[in-house]
Amino acid sequence: MKRVAALVVALVLIGVTTWLVWPSDADVRGQDQKITVVDGPADDQRVELDATFFPPPDGGKAPVVLLAHGFGGSKQSMRQQAIRLAQDGYAVLTWSARGFGRSTGEIALNSPDYEVKDVKQLIDWLAKRPEVQLDGAGDPRVGIAGGSYGGAIALMTAAFDQRVDAIVPQITWADLADALFPNNAAVPAAGGQGARSAAVPALGQGVESGVFKRMWAGIFFGQGVSLDSFAQQAERQAAGPLTAEQARCGRFLPAICDIYQQVAKDGKATPEAVALLRKSSPITVAGQIKAPTLLIQGQRDSLFPLGHADANAKAIAAAGTPVSLAWFDGGHDGGNGEADWVYDQSAAWFARYLKGDSSAAQVSAFTVTRDGGRDPGTRQRIRLHPEAASYPGLAGTGTTSVPLSGPEQNIVNPPGGAPASISTVPGIGGLLGGGQTAGGVSIDMPGQSAAFESPPLTEPLQLTGSATATIKVSGKGEATLFAKLYDVAESAQLPALPGGQVSPIRVTIPEGAGSAQATITLPAVDYRFAVGHRLRLVVTTTDMGFATPAEPAAYQVSLAAPALAVPTVRTLAAPPTGVAWWVWAMPLAAVVIAAGLLVTGRTRTRAESADGSGDPDVPLEISGLTKAYRNGELAVDGLSFRVERGQVLGLLGPNGAGKTTTMRMMMGLIRPDGGEIRIFGDRVTPGAPVLSRLGSFVEGPGFLPHLSGRDNLELYWAATGRPAADARFDEALEIAGLGKALERAVRTYSQGMRQRLAIAQAMLGLPDLLVLDEPTNGLDPPQIREMREVLKRYADDGRTVIVSSHMLAEVEQTCSHVVVMHRGKLVSTGPVSLLLSSAATTNGHGPRLEDVFLDLIGDRS
Repeated sequence: MKRVAALVVALVLIGVTTWLVWPSDADVRGQDQKITVVDGPADDQRVELDATFFPPPDGGKAPVVLLAHGFGGSKQSMRQQAIRLAQDGYAVLTWSARGFGRSTGEIALNSPDYEVKDVKQLIDWLAKRPEVQLDGAGDPRVGIAGGSYGGAIALMTAAFDQRVDAIVPQITWADLADALFPNNAAVPAAGGQGARSAAVPALGQGVESGVFKRMWAGIFFGQGVSLDSFAQQAERQAAGPLTAEQARCGRFLPAICDIYQQVAKDGKATPEAVALLRKSSPITVAGQIKAPTLLIQGQRDSLFPLGHADANAKAIAAAGTPVSLAWFDGGHDGGNGEADWVYDQSAAWFARYLKGDSSAAQVSAFTVTRDGGRDPGTRQRIRLHPEAASYPGLAGTGTTSVPLSGPEQNIVNPPGGAPASISTVPGIGGLLGGGQTAGGVSIDMPGQSAAFESPPLTEPLQLTGSATATIKVSGKGEATLFAKLYDVAESAQLPALPGGQVSPIRVTIPEGAGSAQATITLPAVDYRFAVGHRLRLVVTTTDMGFATPAEPAAYQVSLAAPALAVPTVRTLAAPPTGVAWWVWAMPLAAVVIAAGLLVTGRTRTRAESADGSGDPDVPLEISGLTKAYRNGELAVDGLSFRVERGQVLGLLGPNGAGKTTTMRMMMGLIRPDGGEIRIFGDRVTPGAPVLSRLGSFVEGPGFLPHLSGRDNLELYWAATGRPAADARFDEALEIAGLGKALERAVRTYSQGMRQRLAIAQAMLGLPDLLVLDEPTNGLDPPQIREMREVLKRYADDGRTVIVSSHMLAEVEQTCSHVVVMHRGKLVSTGPVSLLLSSAATTNGHGPRLEDVFLDLIGDRS
């Protein structure tokens, strides 16, 4: 256990951050600084902060971003992120907070009297730098970002210093007292016998009787005690032996040390502890924040669950400040696979609110990460990011009542609280490489747990927010209990709360009453339950991560209301099962096309039809095309249609309609079971020479991540064996619009940047037939508008474009013709104008393409 704890500390808490570690660039040079600040309640403490300033490499003035490190880290934790931001045109300052790294002073947990004062003086220092851009009032254009401890200082500073223009706090707390002493129980309203349906109790409610989060608190405090490296310990010892106080408290302020010693011994919050922790809690001052705020919180985080971001978001928004919230796949319990996406969101936020770039990508009010299965080529996990135009809160936009059943059950708290049930070992998810669906370790000790279960679901259920249930506890005195939720299939039981999260509750049974009711609020989560699965609510008397009573006790637990209230958000479309079409990890399509070009080494002419049986003047003709899955179900069923020169054709259909399978057969990636495809009269087979006349973007782009965007395009074209002059690089790169990013390694690209690079690759050589699957995915509105015009111009020159897209409004504005598919079959085909005019005659009004599409497939669902 000691070895595991040491690894947890090393890998999780030191410099906790979700930003990607980017390669350094020779143009960015950090300048080490020693900045003296004065802090303390009486402004009588002089502290020297160890900092590094990164001016923008291009010179001139730029907005500045302060990067704050996580607990246990230092300025070195943020170096690579700082270089990346500087490359993007910002001035950047990293620093070691007081008590960390080589900075002097003692840790005060982001107190307004200490750390907040320090950061305000760092902003004073930046205002005098010639590289830092000033606004009209003469203040620096400044943003702050950071994870965990660094996220909290971003929030606290923005509340106390109105010069801060934008912040991006990540995986951080709202109420530090609630984080360490949570209590997720509430007494039902008078007369309310059912499960709570709408309101979620405010964060911090009942914290005075909260359950001590013992393991996380021990790691958190232990880090502050043992921050010094061996070299630093030697330096401190050389200055004289450590005092007993220094050995006991490390770099913490003595007042914090004393309070921790008390609560660690008793396992209960004292009024002094709550007051001290609340003083360093953003929730107490969030209403003062005027800086636009992007809150990024981890879905697998048992230290600072999603409820903390919810509380911060509501308090900031109440003051009229712009707020967006993202729940990503990660957190203190592991997960860094979304660092690229997180950086992309953060960069867009700063571009809009620091640089004033109105063309920057718009960050949605609410975004979640969902599991999209695994890519069949790379086996890498696919992540989907559904968005909503407004934040629904933890109660969602609607509630589904899921019936629960189970008898009253006897459970005991064992003497000394051991052996204890296990919900999580703090940080262990990171060591196990857990993804979004990894539940970690979960063990419910027999005799200590009661379980209540739903019948099998008859339809999928997407839980988004905090589910609730009302229970009855019988016995004597005060019961400390823990509630968790499981997803139960025939062959397995999986925690539905990622990261092993659990709801601790304390229920006081009045003298002589014999029982009491309590509504349990489960930790917020975004989780999909499949058809046929059951929901299982488990209530236990012990949990290894928390302090539990040493005295033995027995209780009876039953359902006070036979249902679990499950919040849902209709505006977040549930992701399709299986493989997402836009994953950019699979290079197979590019390889096959390049191989086809290599075989021919040149573009075929109209007169070169291979077998003479097709029309060499028709870009695409599909006849009786059929393809079945292994189970015999038809993915494509007798499909036939024809595409002419100069058309931009939209291939439409709901998920599972067979669009992508059809496109893959067009490219020769898979063989049809029946029928045929002809391109310019030639029958398509894997590696057919006629594929040299087709450019494609299907199944996502495949790039070598260590090479630059330009190198990837040049390497791809070289593989075709065609002269470099035929590539038309300038035109393709103008379409991509990647600017200086074209010279960077592709691994540093966002999803939208990879998308644009892939489209440029498909257009190399300006092929006669261009096939694109979701070409605007990942692009912002100005880029989408530009792409629309590009495709129209491309077809106006006599070429042909086929576009598969789920954005019907975009198809309506881009495409001249459409083919509508459903369950593998052709539903309709023809000019867009004809479909719209026909529907208008029937309905008596001018319809949208979306209306026509739904009419066409509505009775076939």
